[in-house]
Amino acid sequence: MLEIIRTIPIEHYVIYSSILFAIGVFGVLVRRNAIVVLMCIELMLNAVNLLLAAFSTYLSDAQGQIMVFFIMVVAAAEAAVGLGILVMIYRNTKSTDIHLLDNLRN
Repeated sequence: MLEIIRTIPIEHYVIYSSILFAIGVFGVLVRRNAIVVLMCIELMLNAVNLLLAAFSTYLSDAQGQIMVFFIMVVAAAEAAVGLGILVMIYRNTKSTDIHLLDNLRN
């Protein structure tokens, strides 16, 4: 597996990760559904994880892969907390539209 990763130039990983991150940013800025926004945030985190793992393998250093593990743990906790908050918001507003959350200030 290591030989396959080393045969692909690091620039391809950077470009692919940048595209994934840009799709995630676009989704966060454009979409109105809170579940889709959470998925786009996860997509951005996974783009960073891919880049960390690629550079870690390219430099033969395990620190990047360890950081990927910790980011995945934080992302799982973020998804659990975010979905819990979304369930409570849905119970109050009967919608997952993030633009309706301005009404919760009162």
